[in-house]
Amino acid sequence: MSEKKNKEPFILSTKQKQHLKGLAHSLNPLVQVGKEGLSSGLISMTCQELLHHELIKVKLGSNSGLDKHETSVAIAEKTESTLVQLIGKTFILYKPNPKMAKDKRVYLPKK
Repeated sequence: MSEKKNKEPFILSTKQKQHLKGLAHSLNPLVQVGKEGLSSGLISMTCQELLHHELIKVKLGSNSGLDKHETSVAIAEKTESTLVQLIGKTFILYKPNPKMAKDKRVYLPKK
């Protein structure tokens, strides 16, 4: 595996994390981690959803057999996104998309 992914994730202040948690509260999980685990297809799908939405929820299925802490960090690293919050087996990821139309982007308060 190459060490190409040494990019720092987007660093969020506490205020920004709180804002994103509030926005994510009403979201449904767009990605479900199942028995296949961290497959390349899952990472690809997660990247696509982040590209389209910037802020997503990911649910760790009970049949995956993966540790929720390790999995949430691993997916965040592989998708070059920021782990906003982990609640139970659901976690929130954020990755800004500068190519998205300004009116569709997630607004972040100043740090």
